Amino acid sequence: MTIRSVLLGAVLSLAAFAAAAQTNYPAPREGSWVAKDFKFHTGEVMPELRMHYRTVGEPTGEPVVVLHGTSGSGLGQLTPGYAGQLFGPGQALDATKYYIIIPDAIGHGKSSKPSDGMKGKFPLYNYDDMVAGYHKLVSEGLGIRHVRLITGNSMGGMHSWVWAVNYPDYMDALAPMASQPTAMASRNWMMRRLIVDSIRKDPAWMNGDYTTQPQAWRVANVFYGIATNGGTHFYQNTAPTSALADKLLDDRLKSLSTADTNDFLYAWESSRSYDPEPKLDRIKARVLVINAADDERNPPETGITENALKKIKDVKLHLIPGSAETRGHGTTGNAKFYANELAELLRTAPKRTM
Repeated sequence: MTIRSVLLGAVLSLAAFAAAAQTNYPAPREGSWVAKDFKFHTGEVMPELRMHYRTVGEPTGEPVVVLHGTSGSGLGQLTPGYAGQLFGPGQALDATKYYIIIPDAIGHGKSSKPSDGMKGKFPLYNYDDMVAGYHKLVSEGLGIRHVRLITGNSMGGMHSWVWAVNYPDYMDALAPMASQPTAMASRNWMMRRLIVDSIRKDPAWMNGDYTTQPQAWRVANVFYGIATNGGTHFYQNTAPTSALADKLLDDRLKSLSTADTNDFLYAWESSRSYDPEPKLDRIKARVLVINAADDERNPPETGITENALKKIKDVKLHLIPGSAETRGHGTTGNAKFYANELAELLRTAPKRTM
């Protein structure tokens, strides 16, 4: 029996999120599935790997997979700016038509992660492992052989690229957002490594066996977030004085008060080996790339994305112009900038089978 057939049973929690009552789409449902003897790229095997997920809509709808960003969870996709712009009646991902699957990545949310107890002994996963976890959940756990669309934002965008090159027959359409199909490098990796190094070089980390959360990395993480996300116009408008800038910074630092150090270390370090470019010619899906012109992590002026896209047979780039309304790397969190283009992708992408 697959979890897809158990959706009406006790395995899934049918409790709706409190915010769902205020939305224009059906209440999300939560569930977990356990992958047995999951093998990581390191050769390590976890006897039981928990994959948590949320769904919106009914299993009879066309399956769509939505992927979240680094250190977040699927819950982060259920915002007014994203789900509220996409999941409602007549919208691009209308939940009366589509079965929307929003998994928590390995190391994130309610899926298996270092802070569950293994700490520094948790396998050092990478993006291939994380996508393999998604694929097992959807194909084996939910019993879905093929999906209409895979899309994601930031890390979720990179995971979309990995899914498309590792499992090219699995989707009709692909919509990676706030990402590049090229190697993790340049400023993006250098600043991620500062987060990694600030943890590994902190004596309080104790190779992951700390009893009190180390603190040094928190400044590096907030520094990275402000430097590479949010948009120049937003910061100028929100913090036009040093006092307001201090308040914004203090709020950002406080927001990490309950975060686990190992979870953050693993999440950021997992991107080190990301590089789908050598396998882009394997992609069979129709691809809509959605990026922002003012994205600090994926600056379009380098030209590397446009050059890499030449290797894909059926692809279109939608570059959102920078403005006072955009938020740099965070722009794609607001679906109003691309909802029409996403709807057109789903309307026109040929339906394929495995």
